Amino acid sequence: MANTVLGGVGTGVFLIVLIWILALIFGIILLRGSGPIRLGVVPVFLVALIITLVLVFFPRTSENIPPFQEAEIVDQLFIGRYVLLSVASVAFLAALFMLLPYHLLEPVYAKPLRTR
Repeated sequence: MANTVLGGVGTGVFLIVLIWILALIFGIILLRGSGPIRLGVVPVFLVALIITLVLVFFPRTSENIPPFQEAEIVDQLFIGRYVLLSVASVAFLAALFMLLPYHLLEPVYAKPLRTR
């Protein structure tokens, strides 16, 4: 898994997806044209198919998986997370204590009496 793109997809899979997206875009552009230019979709599709087949049937790396080595999990953001948690807690408590006087000092208005 040394050659990964976007954190988990292999390079070959990424290239195949990219090729088919480009083939789809070029196909849509060519289908918008008129006359014999519309037939340009067929070679675009065939080239994308040939490149895909070459990438699938002739991989660059072997399929032998190297022996598994247990990864050591290290939390590098330990201090940052606790600093963020403490700042958020202080901000919450400050907002709560600033809101408390407004709640306690809210005026209570008398209800009007019903007159008949």
